[in-house]
Parts: sequence; structure tokens; C-alpha cells
Amino acid sequence: MTVVLVHGGGTTARFWDRLLPLLPVGTIAVDLPGRADKPADLATLSVDQEVASVVADIESGSGDEPVVLVAHSSGGLVVPGVVSALGGRVRSIVLNAALVPAEGGCGIDCMRQRHREGLVLALAAAERDGRTITLPAPAADPESLRHAYGGDPLDDETLLFVADPVRCVEDTVHHYLQPVHWSAVTGVPTTYVLNERDRPVPPETQEEMARRLPEPATVIRADSGHLFPVTSPAAFAGFVTAVTT
Repeated sequence: MTVVLVHGGGTTARFWDRLLPLLPVGTIAVDLPGRADKPADLATLSVDQEVASVVADIESGSGDEPVVLVAHSSGGLVVPGVVSALGGRVRSIVLNAALVPAEGGCGIDCMRQRHREGLVLALAAAERDGRTITLPAPAADPESLRHAYGGDPLDDETLLFVADPVRCVEDTVHHYLQPVHWSAVTGVPTTYVLNERDRPVPPETQEEMARRLPEPATVIRADSGHLFPVTSPAAFAGFVTAVTT
């Protein structure tokens, strides 16, 4: 069994650094395109391109072993495509505050209303001006992130971990605008880890997204903000390990 970790928006495979030592040998933390050694045009990066990249990493790193797919936040957008591409190899899915739009919907549909409306306005303005936009990396002062994710304020060590440029990066907006089809995961046991003090993805939104899955998910409630795998890696590792045995 190979555990495959898919990071969320604005970060990289290094998001999982605290979790990796607690998981089985052979776990793969993938970088989506636009990170590390994977150049990409963030202005036009699509979910399909991200799916292709994740599948290539899995096929080169795990042979034909069965897979447990773990996704955080917007990393959830690639999950249906990866399951489709790998056929029956994906045996379980673990989602943490992961985006699950309605069937055929887009990631933007899962955003807070004010964020969604702001992004729509920004995209329209950019189109009028002949520009494209991306999500910028946060400002140089990491203090702006201390309270950004909900839950307890990040301690100094965790704040520096999260804000490190190896993890905190510019990202695409474009992948939030393409439809995804969660019907593809029908028949795959899914665990949804719901962060009860999440600020970017409110708990009520996570509740709704978990209900959208094509079959009832096992919902686990965590007393955490948005960065549960970072702030409580041992607890999160326990949830992942439980579905691998």
C-alpha cells in the first residue's frame, strides 16, 4: 500500500514534512505543477494538468501497488481525476477540509461567498485589461499568517514552518474554474476529516462538502484550524494509518 499526499493551495509537498516521518515507508508527497522541479504557467494551470502530474508521480514511485490518496484543501480537486486514471488501484481516500464541489461544479463554488465574489470581480477586471491573475504568496512578514487559519494561533516555530518559502508559494487561480466529477470516486471508501475551527474553509462548508460525496463518508471531527496535518501531525497520521490496515 502506498500513501500519496496531495497538498492544497499556496503550498508544496513540503507541507507534509511533519507528517511524513509518522507514516509508512513508501509514502509519496507530490508537488503539483508550478512547484519545485515542475515548471508550469500558473495563469493557465488546469485540474487536468495537475491530475496528470500526480498520476505520473504515483506511477513512477509506486509501481502498481494499491494507493491511499490523501488530499488537503484545494488538493481535493485532483482526487476524482486521479481515481479515474488509476482504475481500481485507489483503495481509500482521506480528505482534510478538502474541496468537494457538487457534481460537475468547480472549486470556486466551495469558497466563502465574499471570497468567491471578490475573485469573480478580480477575474473580470483582469479579462477587461488583458491580464491574467494568480494567487500571490503572502507578504514577507509571516505575522499575517499567525491567526489566518483558525484554531489556536500558530506558535513561533509553526509560523516559521508555514511561512518558509519552500512551502509558502504563489499559486494558480485557474484550477478553481474547471469542473470536477466526484462521481468518479463511487465505491472508494472515503474519510473526511472535518476541522471544527477552520477559518478558510468553515466547518459548515466542510459538512456540506462531505455530504456531496457519492457515498456516505466516514466523518472525523478535529478540534483544529485549517492546518491540522501541520499542527497535530500525530493525530492526523493516526487517521491515515487506520485506513491502510
